[in-house]
Amino acid sequence: MRQIIHWYFKTLEFLIVLCLAAMCIMVFSNVVLRHFFDSGINIAEELSRFMFIWLTFLGAIVAMREGGHLGVDMLVARLSGRPLFYTVVAAQALIALCCAVLLWGLLKQHALNVANSGLVTGISLSVVYSAAYLCAASIGLSTLYTLLGLLRGKIHPATLIQSHDIDQGTA
Repeated sequence: MRQIIHWYFKTLEFLIVLCLAAMCIMVFSNVVLRHFFDSGINIAEELSRFMFIWLTFLGAIVAMREGGHLGVDMLVARLSGRPLFYTVVAAQALIALCCAVLLWGLLKQHALNVANSGLVTGISLSVVYSAAYLCAASIGLSTLYTLLGLLRGKIHPATLIQSHDIDQGTA
């Protein structure tokens, strides 16, 4: 199972690189074409916008796994024992709830997204916003796995808190 999860995230990272490279090529090409030839590729603008949406959601999934999301640890860094455990469990439960709300909202919007398409590409917006489904499901499952590990005692709450002290030197 660990190998499948490893390759899942490697695939996501590859897709992120692919999206970023394609966006850079399309936008740079459009800038050159518009600046020197007074023309451009209309489809490139829309595709790069759609790829940016995918890049954002895929990046959120990878950042969640690596613990790279922004967190404020002023309170939890000072806690230990039961208060730390309950605070971390509550935080994980809130993340799972946010994923559930996102998924619920996406399902409510689904009919609208299927009916609409990109003006230039004709790509259904349901394809574009399917990245949000993937994001909500991936982060939600990851959070539930972490929550179960906490409740079973296999994950210590302190390992989920990454404190980064800021140097208080002169600016």
